[in-house]
Amino acid sequence: MKSFHLVSLGCAKNLVDSELMLGGLFENGWQMVDDPDTANVIIINTCGFIQPAVEEAIEEILSMVEIKKSDSQKKLVVSGCMVQRYKDALVEELPEVDLFIGTEGAPVLAVILEDLLNSNTEKQLLLPDRMIMDASMPRSISTPFYRSWLKITEGCDNHCSYCMIPSIRGQLRSRGIEDLISEAKLLEQNGVKELCLIAQDLTAYGDDLDEQSNLEELLNGLLSETTIPWLRLLYLYPTGINDKLINLIKENSRIVPYLDIPFQHVSDHVLKMMKRRYGKKDIYKVVQKLRDAIPDIAIRTTFLLGFPGETEEDIKELEECIKELQFDHLGVFAYTNEEGSVSENFDDQLSEEVKQERVNHVLSLQSSISAVRMKQYIGKTVEVIVEGTSKETDLLLEGRTQYQAPEIDGCVYINEGEVSLGDIVEVEITEAQIYDLVGRVAEKG
Repeated sequence: MKSFHLVSLGCAKNLVDSELMLGGLFENGWQMVDDPDTANVIIINTCGFIQPAVEEAIEEILSMVEIKKSDSQKKLVVSGCMVQRYKDALVEELPEVDLFIGTEGAPVLAVILEDLLNSNTEKQLLLPDRMIMDASMPRSISTPFYRSWLKITEGCDNHCSYCMIPSIRGQLRSRGIEDLISEAKLLEQNGVKELCLIAQDLTAYGDDLDEQSNLEELLNGLLSETTIPWLRLLYLYPTGINDKLINLIKENSRIVPYLDIPFQHVSDHVLKMMKRRYGKKDIYKVVQKLRDAIPDIAIRTTFLLGFPGETEEDIKELEECIKELQFDHLGVFAYTNEEGSVSENFDDQLSEEVKQERVNHVLSLQSSISAVRMKQYIGKTVEVIVEGTSKETDLLLEGRTQYQAPEIDGCVYINEGEVSLGDIVEVEITEAQIYDLVGRVAEKG
């Protein structure tokens, strides 16, 4: 029996790569095992976007190296972003790893492992040519059956000064609309009710294709060719949100009223140093336009704090923006000085202590705003997708509204009513917490 143990680290986009690995391995007769001690091959699909992710990956690799020591026949394979980023340096630093594979290796991993087990692989580092997945590639979904990710592009052309994605993942490569619709249909046949579109930048979709290929046309195709109830849009560049997209969301209830728009900052001079192509006025404009057109829309954003040269005045400016715009969901990250990034050599680098103080301050501010935002749902009846027994207690069920994305936002605790996993049901909200809601299944009729 050919067996493997897979560890997938990083973001949802990386998870899709892991699912391609699973699909190819299963198709070629491999069996997945939960215990790495019993596996012929241990695979770690890494993230290499920021230093904390690299440190997590290294820690995971070292723990698997210890397991490998007890079995000289066991193979250890490391793939993904960290490999693409550090290449030969990893081979030198981690000789215990049998094979390193770059980000493009997911679809061909099964063939590579056969060669590895048969000792036909002479190189310790493989960096396949740039590619992009398509619907014909076997993919084994690892998320719950009722929801899935749809990765519509690979790479990025934005070249923000702090970001390593273009050098790791390459330039923008968009999948064709028909190919994406084909995959969506397959996912729908398997029970998917919530399809989350993901990319480094959704609004850049089709920029490398023809004029008819854009996010709005892709959504129109998904709306007409599938009946998936919830289509969710994650990671949109602010200036790419146009009137056509806003109207499409407004007029189609199957596109959930929720957008994830990473603004990163609001200070004009910090945004300029970040090489973001907009300013504070643009942020206010797009938020106001969205809320005017779609009053119940939930907006999630993220901010990157502690960027080189960021001042107390910049933080005050950010604080005022957060108070005025009242984001529904907000993530905050401390800037890390990534080797190889443009901003690595910027002057006025800030201390880790200052960065963390600013992160904690903004998170505290948002928690009070979120508590107020959540209260607006009390007394309302909203659609909720049921995700099963609560992680907090077996006495409650758990789900999410259209205004809460999987894995990053809060949830709805269901304390009354009978439902099944994956159902989309009407829930009357009776209580609000800082990030979560509580409710009961609404009576029919």
